Amino acid sequence: MVDQSHSLHSSLREKILEHLFIGEVLKSLWKKNIRDIEVLKAEVDSGGYDVVISCGGSIRYIQLKASYRGATTSSQKIQLSLGCKPSGCVIWMQFDQETLELGPFYWFGGEPGKPLPDITDKTVAKHTKGNKEGVKLERPNLRVLSKADFTKLTIIDEVVFRLFGI
Repeated sequence: MVDQSHSLHSSLREKILEHLFIGEVLKSLWKKNIRDIEVLKAEVDSGGYDVVISCGGSIRYIQLKASYRGATTSSQKIQLSLGCKPSGCVIWMQFDQETLELGPFYWFGGEPGKPLPDITDKTVAKHTKGNKEGVKLERPNLRVLSKADFTKLTIIDEVVFRLFGI
């Protein structure tokens, strides 16, 4: 059974998971004796990313998505504008709903320095709620990626490798 606080306090949970993710990435890099790291936060979400992490000359624009382990979520909506950012990528985190422990992770992106793979041919997303006529209108700047579009990564070190080749 899903803890109702996850939906009642979803904004808080989202921020906690974001901070946990950033902390895990920084910890992984620290353990690899890497100190040339910067973390930048998006003030506004119009660019399609949540956080920017720079490490060793690579800059990653990262869109974070999350769902609890065992959730039936089978797709995510991604902004086309993320494809305009250098080295844009999407990381879909799963987490334990009791402990908030992260993992596994699902990766969608290119190699460091490469753009986000083209998603313009993916299904155009629709609003979750209908308009006054009950019609769910298209959201032309969003595309739907299925879980099959992502690569499953088990541990944070695999995520760090995908992000920075380290």
